[in-house]
Amino acid sequence: MISNIKKTAVTLLIGMSCLVHSQKKDYAIQPVDFTHVHLTDNFWKPKIEVNAEVTIPYILKKCKETGRINNFLRASKTIPGDKLTDFPFDDTDVYKLIEGASYGLQVKKNPVLEKQLDTLIGIIAAAQEPDGYLYTFRTVNAAHPHEWIGDKRWVKDEDLSHELYNAGHLYEAATAHFIATGKRTFLNVAIKNADLLVKDFGQGKLQIYPGHQIVEMGLVKLYRVTKEKKYLDLAKFFLDVRGPGGDSYNQADKKVVDQKEAVGHAVRAAYMYTGMADVAALTGDQQYLNTIDNIWGDVVDKKLYITGGIGATGAGEAFGAAYELPNMSAYAETCAAIGNVYWNLRMFLLHGDSKYIDVLERTLYNGLLSGVSLSGDHFFYPNPLASLGQHQRGEWFSCACCISNITRFLPSVPGYVYAHDHNDLYVNLFMSNTMDVELDAAKVTLTQQTNYPWNGTVALTVDPSKKADFSVHVRIPSWAIGKPVSGDLYSFKDSKSVAIPISVNGKKVDYVIEKGYAVIKRAWVKGDKVTVDFPMPIQKVLANENVKADKDRFALQKGPIVYCLEGFDQADKSVQSIVVDKDAVVTESYKADKLNGILELSTVGSSSSRIENSQELTQSKSVVNAIPYYAWNNRGSNEMEVWIPYETSASNPKPASTIASRSVVSSSSKSKLMLKALNDQYEVANSADKEANYLHWWPKNNTTEFVQYDFDKAYTVSSTKVYWYDDTPWGGCAVPASWQIFYKIGEEWVPVKNTSTYELAKDKYNSVQFEPVTTTALKMVVQLPVDKSAGIHEWMVNQ
Repeated sequence: MISNIKKTAVTLLIGMSCLVHSQKKDYAIQPVDFTHVHLTDNFWKPKIEVNAEVTIPYILKKCKETGRINNFLRASKTIPGDKLTDFPFDDTDVYKLIEGASYGLQVKKNPVLEKQLDTLIGIIAAAQEPDGYLYTFRTVNAAHPHEWIGDKRWVKDEDLSHELYNAGHLYEAATAHFIATGKRTFLNVAIKNADLLVKDFGQGKLQIYPGHQIVEMGLVKLYRVTKEKKYLDLAKFFLDVRGPGGDSYNQADKKVVDQKEAVGHAVRAAYMYTGMADVAALTGDQQYLNTIDNIWGDVVDKKLYITGGIGATGAGEAFGAAYELPNMSAYAETCAAIGNVYWNLRMFLLHGDSKYIDVLERTLYNGLLSGVSLSGDHFFYPNPLASLGQHQRGEWFSCACCISNITRFLPSVPGYVYAHDHNDLYVNLFMSNTMDVELDAAKVTLTQQTNYPWNGTVALTVDPSKKADFSVHVRIPSWAIGKPVSGDLYSFKDSKSVAIPISVNGKKVDYVIEKGYAVIKRAWVKGDKVTVDFPMPIQKVLANENVKADKDRFALQKGPIVYCLEGFDQADKSVQSIVVDKDAVVTESYKADKLNGILELSTVGSSSSRIENSQELTQSKSVVNAIPYYAWNNRGSNEMEVWIPYETSASNPKPASTIASRSVVSSSSKSKLMLKALNDQYEVANSADKEANYLHWWPKNNTTEFVQYDFDKAYTVSSTKVYWYDDTPWGGCAVPASWQIFYKIGEEWVPVKNTSTYELAKDKYNSVQFEPVTTTALKMVVQLPVDKSAGIHEWMVNQ
């Protein structure tokens, strides 16, 4: 059994296809294992190679440098000390590293990497307690335990301990490693831990639900490999024991089968819906199916970003209300995008409908791929759809979940291309590759050739082992027939349904459409060639009128790729002031030497600029260039936006030249990107406006901080005003306790003699007048509140 399983390894759905015939229930449609799909693609193959050659070694290095591996060494007393990393879930970064590396080993042997994994697994196994418990933050028995872990096992898992979350990632990594290598070393660690969970949880035992879902998915994978039904039963228990009476933040306010909307933390939610799909497929639970069907509709109709991202707000990393899809403050976490892909694959496997792959593809090419730089060593946690230059991919985060998550995901991309069911072969995604699969009628090798996503021509060469009757289902992407996605959340400005020409062996064929697939049923022989020509016009996307953030704006899309404007590509390095007519002609040109090769879009637009001491605006025309959204922020930080204004009222004119805008900004805040906020002249709606850039000192409180303007020359000034950032009651910043202005004389700072009080109020400019001073610099000294931090949207200086 072990050798048979090994031969038919899968990634995200490990063992799914190989065990379908030996189990009573499962997904009717099975993915073609990624090990059977060999990429030759010019778009995806280089990205997966960068992941293998750059990202995985980089993350191994960072796990060593940041102490994540030492967590296990200290827990096993291999090295002294009890100081661990920042978060109890940091152990999972090592698990996800092993999982991603194991996927790579399934495609290409790497003895050096395999030996490194053996060493890591030995370190992890040594930290496991005799009864199977594996959680370094408790096992280390620190003198000052982390506040999240609780005074005994499991008691705080519904909150923040993440013990079961860690276990879920352990199971996913261990099954991947077993499938890749045939070694049971890591699998035995996972089984020992899972058996402890079976002993401790269930009816008549602990009635605790996971605070962060994923253990459900991990247990299903363990069940598929071991065929031990107790793991599937426990996965279902963890779903059924959830709610009511808990928090909507982690989807515990209602029983899972009573939930109808996507609420709370987006990653937790997507993992839970994925787990529900897995359990439903294996148990036939119709209530689970009805629930995730309803929630899917809620997301796609009201809560999905045009990039495929989910999770609108940083407050709880959560879904917002219906149609709440802000752009600059969009959270759209990389982990949530990955979860969205997992979930939509399962929905397709359940229903066989192309609308799920439409969402999967949109997410894959846009809101997920943006999470990692082209170089493979810088990463986004949130993925905003607009920026004033305050965003930049990081080399690492103390909470590194997105970094390790995208590393384990990318090697599995070929596993999303095809699926099969008896004598039905589904072509879901389009990328050059060679694939082999066993259908009931024959073994089939299929070769796909395409220059997708830049071009819509796809050629499929079908080579059955013998003449055989079966059906090839080619997905007709919704964007190719006039719809961005299912529902009315988005539409194309020039929407028209067109017939997609398909030929077999050079002759046009008629076909039927079933659930969004062109179905070609025939007796296939070796060398049969299917050619599909998807029209790929440049489309202008409009959002539903209820999405206030996108009012009087459009987005550009060609094929599956969503585009954005980035300052580097514009004549004046600015995008926020650009306006493009809805009917403007847009052209395209392939740039082989730009951003690793992209199709760039160009049109003509206008820009508006403020005039100092005037309400008037100046207008100028210029060429406007757009790049794929996934490729932005690979040349440094700059302005960016996905949704382009077609009305001047929706744009933000370029700042006037003022004393403040000409100044060099410095601050006690260490983030250089935030300094741009103080003099960008961006008009904010209120103190809590996250659609604007702002400077803050969080998490500091009860300290004295400063911001400073060094002028370009000496000026005589007599007043200044500041707009505070205040996100109370939910956030950590409030109006400061006090503030004071100093001016520079020589090398000394002298307080101004104010002739009015220093105002302290939110949602307005706070001003102070003072006796005129001639100086080359002003400093604002800010006293933070006792129990809050503070921040600034804008600081103006008047003569």
